[in-house]
Amino acid sequence: MAETVEVNRAGLLEGVPHGFLGRRGGVSTGDVAGLNTGPGSGDDPARIAENRRRAVQAVLPGARLVTVYQVHSPDCVTVGPQPWADDARPHADALVTDRPGMLLGILTADCAPVLLADREAGVVGAAHAGWKGAIGGVTDRTVEAMEALGASRDRIVAAVGPCIARRSYEVDEAFYGRFLAEDEGNAAFFAAGRAGHYQFDLEAYAAARLAAAGIGRVEVLGLDTYSAPERFYSFRRATHKGEPDYGRQISLIGLT
Repeated sequence: MAETVEVNRAGLLEGVPHGFLGRRGGVSTGDVAGLNTGPGSGDDPARIAENRRRAVQAVLPGARLVTVYQVHSPDCVTVGPQPWADDARPHADALVTDRPGMLLGILTADCAPVLLADREAGVVGAAHAGWKGAIGGVTDRTVEAMEALGASRDRIVAAVGPCIARRSYEVDEAFYGRFLAEDEGNAAFFAAGRAGHYQFDLEAYAAARLAAAGIGRVEVLGLDTYSAPERFYSFRRATHKGEPDYGRQISLIGLT
């Protein structure tokens, strides 16, 4: 019997079609076995397409999936009535829309997926917040783009999905120094590790950036991609294990 697609949902986004998906329920095999949705992997494109179809079916059947070519930037794009083709995806790391029937998708494999919604305005957003995008302000840009469509910061709710947890995310002195140079208060997101190293809390940092942007209700799912190989893909885990490839999970949000 085929495994069911696992959809992790946030309470704050209840009633809005959304889901943070993992690797369960797909057709890919080998190192990327499961629901691999990343065209950047070496997976069979036909399997990726089927996995994406299953992902859409699990969250908003019949919707048009729209993604971007992610480059760890702070850039956000707006999806209108005629979204781009898959082979013409803009280089960006966040999307927003006010168009029903569109399903925004963000791919991750340790970075933090962030889904946002203003129910009253009918505006949703999705952001890929790796450390570069997060410190660069990708969530800030997403909120601004949602406002341009009529959303309000005091109504927007957000959720941070499965990402690498602090206990699994070791960084060096240079990484730590980069964040402190941005804001000395960022020291709160680091714990001491082995000599010359720290443990970084990406999830808490992403949530704090949202709060600093005026988003009063933010939910974190507390799911560590690194330590749950049966549920999630992880770039860092694959690297540590010497695996030649790794999959990408998808997080989705849309409007009916």
